[in-house]
This record gives sequence, C-alpha cells and structure tokens, in this order.
Amino acid sequence: MAKVRGAVVVDTEKCKGCGLCVDACKFHVLALSATVNLKGYNPAYMVEPENCTGCTNCATVCPDTVITVYRAKAEA
Repeated sequence: MAKVRGAVVVDTEKCKGCGLCVDACKFHVLALSATVNLKGYNPAYMVEPENCTGCTNCATVCPDTVITVYRAKAEA
C-alpha cells in the first residue's frame, strides 16, 4: 500500500498566528514562525514537512481559511 505524503501551504500574509493549526496537527508538522508578516503576526509554517500525511486537520480548524493542503502518493 502506498504511503500518502502531504504538503501544507499557508498564506503567510493573511495568517493571524492563532496557533489552532499547530494544536490540531498530531504529527507536529506546523509551528509558528519567529518572524512576523506585514500585519505583525507570527504565521504558521511547516517545521517538519516529512511528517505531513495530508490529513487536512490544520486546514479544517483554520478560522481564516488561509491553509491549503496537498496530498500525493509517495513511491515506495
């Protein structure tokens, strides 16, 4: 059975850094950046991209819908 790999894309300029996506990720893929965006918020980013399964938990809980999740089957 092929393993599913995921990728999370965050619109960093619209992200308010609420951290809900970080808490929702059971694989610890996301973290809040130390740098700020133009609005002064610390946006989320992929700190452990190799752990992402594309489950979409982060995108589901995002109140501003700034997260897009992509999934692909990884070759064995």
